[in-house]
Amino acid sequence: MGPETRRGRYGIVMASLIAGAAVWEAAGHVVSGAFWAPLSATLESFLESARSGFVVRQIMSSFQLYLTGLALAILAGAPFGLVLARVRWLRVALENYIMMLYATPMVALIPFILSIMGFGFAPKALVVFLFAVFPVIYNTVEGARSIRPELVEIAYSFRTSEWRLWCDVLIPYTLPFTMTGIRQAIARGLVGMVAAEIFLSPSGLGQMIMMGSQNFDTPGLLAAILIIVLLGVALMDFGRFLENRFAAWRGV
Repeated sequence: MGPETRRGRYGIVMASLIAGAAVWEAAGHVVSGAFWAPLSATLESFLESARSGFVVRQIMSSFQLYLTGLALAILAGAPFGLVLARVRWLRVALENYIMMLYATPMVALIPFILSIMGFGFAPKALVVFLFAVFPVIYNTVEGARSIRPELVEIAYSFRTSEWRLWCDVLIPYTLPFTMTGIRQAIARGLVGMVAAEIFLSPSGLGQMIMMGSQNFDTPGLLAAILIIVLLGVALMDFGRFLENRFAAWRGV
């Protein structure tokens, strides 16, 4: 992408954001304050919370929960996906269960997690983990299964051990697919974080949403949602950067 094309793209994005902000502000002055608030009032509510330090504490609480669940999902999902790809009988035995859980709305499992584990940090981290782990597993398995058989045959022809096959062929080839799964897990984990903070013990940004709703504080409610949206966009862009970084060889 050339400099002129890049500048044109950024200009379109900025114009779109300005137009969206103008529509938000105008809608806040037309729609009842019980249902919507102007962007200016939302930003004012955010700044008040930031000055008191409340919003920073809530963001840190949510981020700790989010990173814990996401990290566990990556550390467990990627190796497990590789094992499933290499051990055929295990993949055949478990793939239907994995697909069923992948398609299951994880919010429906929160009451069972609550009844088994109660309140606290661990059950909320488990919810984030369940939201995020299956995209990692699924994409890793599909990536490992897509390795061309010739690559494995060539490796074996050089008397490659199973460990070297994993290090030299399986992991490098599968890594871009795993990164795609991680990018999807970033978004799903954020949804899981908010669901856990709302339906389990209230905390973090989910607590801000609940407080805004219960107190009819529409600017505060929208401020919390805006923070989540901005965090989600930033994390998704970071995930896309990592995916492009590790998948650069695809374009060769």
